[in-house]
Parts: sequence; structure tokens; C-alpha cells
Amino acid sequence: MPFGKHIREEVRALTPYNAGLTIEEVKAAYQPASIVKLGSNENPFGPSQKAVQAMNALGSSIALYPDPLARSVGAALAEKLDVDPQTIIFGNGSEDLIGAVCRAVLNSGDVVATLYPSFPLHEDYATTMGATVERVVIGDDFAIPLDALIEAASRAKMLIFSNPMNPVGAWLGSDAFRRLIGSLSADTLLVVDEAYFEYAALEAGFPSAIEELKGSNLNWLVLRTLSKAYGLAGLRIGYGIANSPEFKSYLDRVRTPFNVNAAAQAAALAAIGDDGHVQEGVSYIRSERARLMRLLTDKGFRLAPSAGNFLFIDTGQPCDVVATALLKSGIIVKPWRQKGFHDFIRVSIGKSEDNDKFVSALLAFTQKS
Repeated sequence: MPFGKHIREEVRALTPYNAGLTIEEVKAAYQPASIVKLGSNENPFGPSQKAVQAMNALGSSIALYPDPLARSVGAALAEKLDVDPQTIIFGNGSEDLIGAVCRAVLNSGDVVATLYPSFPLHEDYATTMGATVERVVIGDDFAIPLDALIEAASRAKMLIFSNPMNPVGAWLGSDAFRRLIGSLSADTLLVVDEAYFEYAALEAGFPSAIEELKGSNLNWLVLRTLSKAYGLAGLRIGYGIANSPEFKSYLDRVRTPFNVNAAAQAAALAAIGDDGHVQEGVSYIRSERARLMRLLTDKGFRLAPSAGNFLFIDTGQPCDVVATALLKSGIIVKPWRQKGFHDFIRVSIGKSEDNDKFVSALLAFTQKS
């Protein structure tokens, strides 16, 4: 009997997540002289050295289970963000918490509204629970259609989206965000994924969802991560701020008890205290992002404005063809395979020399040089 008969229909319908290629896979497949990894929105400067030292200092204590609530990290974040520590929940990356909130809230037949193209797990975890996903598609100008988003949210049990959007980079400014939350009913759970908050926070009028939602009568969860600006992607630690300790307590019931390991907790606590490292990296990436946008626009590429550490580029050709050609030159980018966007790639902003290698390889392949 085929094993698929044992699998739930909702799971069979899922498309495998495109996690991107590792450096080792590219070496084995293409043997390039060098490799530039710009496919996963990682921090090219890595973590704070304070984080590395804290992780290395664990020694034999790794024989013990970690704090299941990551209380020391939570206390540091609560002070930094001016929130109740009882509303902070941690996950094995923030996507772990996307899965948790879907398990805690959604029933078969519920409607979930989201922006599109999306971070695929916003849709996949909802689909796994039997929910119906209603997509609000960005316009040809890459702008977020606020009226359509508000309308979709009025029919949804949960509204989940990234601000700024992944993969597009577009964002809702403060006025638009306030209009959105002012339109929502308390019956709709709002989940705002701010994985790229640190890169976006310096954009004029960019809202902190936490600050905007404090004191509202809505039910909400704001997700952030230490994978991006803090450079801890390999340790997998993200966090969420819930609107109440009660909501957070229900999320705790559907996550695994020790979902954030001891090394991740130690490194996170040290990284949170090293503002200088984050600020230096963010400043560099924002400068390189602007330079790369100018270069590509001048060469005739259509790309979205971005508040993240990445760009969404219309190559005019099938994304897998372009991505494969770049791999042969040792450049890893993310081909975007969601329907309607098959000509787009997402490229992370790296160090200037790596960005230049990407541009040169892309121009050579597309003959736009």
C-alpha cells in the first residue's frame, strides 16, 4: 500500500519548503572557484563576538536541559522592548512560532488572510490545520493593496503577514498600519512577522508593531528573530510578543518543551546586549542595498523597493534558469517559485565585494552589461 494513503490530505497538498542550497551542495554540484551565499538573508558579518564567547563558555553544562522558558533572555528583551516578560515566547526560529499559533488557533475551514507572494510557511502551517488561505496579491508597482488587505481581514479568523514583506521587501508605513489595525475586529487574530524589523526600523515612517498595538483591544502576536540582524541563524532562536500572558500560555502548550537549546539562549542573551554590532551591520547593509538597487535599476531590471536585507528582482526569465546559471558562477540566490512570480529571484545583501560578484554574474548571463 502506498504510504501516502496514511498522510492527511492537507499535508499531501503542501509543496516542499525551498530551504535553499548549502555551500556544500553547490561545491559538490558545480565545483566553482569560490562561493558567494546570497540566498537565505543571512548576516554576512556573523554574530557578535560576545555571543560566540557566551556560547563557548557553556562547557559541560550542555549535559543539562535548557531553561524551557528562556527566562534570562526574556527578561533582557522585556527590558529592551518595555513589555511584560510574561508575554514573550521563544521558538526554534520564529517560524516555529508560526506553527505554534496555527496549531493553537486554527480549525478546519477557518479563513487565514495573508499578503502574496508570501513567506511560504505563513500559508503552509495554516493549510496543515485545514484552514483556507486568502491571498492579497501585491500590485504591479509592488505596493501593498491596503484596501484589499482590510477587506480580506474582515473575513478571516487570522491575518498574518510580514512587515516588511518577505520576499518583496515592501512595507506598510505607520499611517497605513494604523488604518489596518483600526479596521480589525477583536475576532480576528493579527500576527505580524517582523523578522526584518532591525533593517526596516530606520525607514521614514516605519512602524514598530509592538508599539502600535500596545493598549489596543485586539488579539495579536508580533514575531521577531535573532537569525537576521543578530547573526544567529545557525542557532535558531526567534521570539514573539503576545498581547496577553493568557494568550502566551496557550502558545506554550503547543510548542515542544525545550524548543530553544542552551547554546542559543546563551548566545542570544549576549547578542541582545551588543547593540553596536547590530547597528554597524544594519548601517552597512542599508547602504549596500541602496547601491545595489541603483546599479540594477540603471541596467534595466525591475525590482521592488525594499526595507529588508534583500532585493526582489524581476529577471525577465524563468527564475530556476537564472539561479542555475548563477550557481555555475558560484553565486547562490533564491529562485522564487510561487505562482505568478516565476521570473523573480530574491537576493540577500552581502558584503560589497560579494554583491559586485553577483551583479557581474547576473549581467553576464542576462546580457545587460
